[in-house]
Amino acid sequence: MGGQYKITGDKYPRMRPARRRGRLAFAGVACAAVLGVLGWGTLQLIDVFTGGDEASAAGAGAACRTAPARASASPAVAVPKPAQITVNVLNATTHKGLAQQTADELKKRGFRIGDVTNAPAQYDKKVDGSGVLLGPAAALKGSLPVLGTQLPAAERRTDAARKGATVDLIIGNGFKGLAKQADADAALARMTAPQPTSAAEKKDC
Repeated sequence: MGGQYKITGDKYPRMRPARRRGRLAFAGVACAAVLGVLGWGTLQLIDVFTGGDEASAAGAGAACRTAPARASASPAVAVPKPAQITVNVLNATTHKGLAQQTADELKKRGFRIGDVTNAPAQYDKKVDGSGVLLGPAAALKGSLPVLGTQLPAAERRTDAARKGATVDLIIGNGFKGLAKQADADAALARMTAPQPTSAAEKKDC
């Protein structure tokens, strides 16, 4: 040791330079730990106040765009016009003249009128509702719905054995009159107007 220290026995004196190096190393580790904790805390605070999750979600949304649905219109339903429909007006009630009054109103609304008389025994005084609309099977998707706009509460029936295109309006005991013409015209317009349809949304990712 250059004569500075005298070593005796089995104990060695502590050397001050080594203690200083140990303290410096400990201080460096402590500083690094403190800086690490502060950095982690700062990142957490930034996430809390700037909405880190929302930013991530926004980034994901920008990468995956959803195309808006396109509205299209299906062709209008092919239904006959009132002028193409011949209606027999039959009275199944005890009120005289009701069939003629109803027939006159239907004629004003554009329908063609066939027979105007009392209902046959099968229906006479046996219809409790407002009425029955009767026609051939082919009329179920054509003439009967159009005539139904004039008397929405009427029951619709078909007769498979019936021939021709003429339909019957059988007036029942619950009949209070035809629908208001404005309401009937609006219902008929909805039947013939194109029906809007929407295409499914498409995602472009």
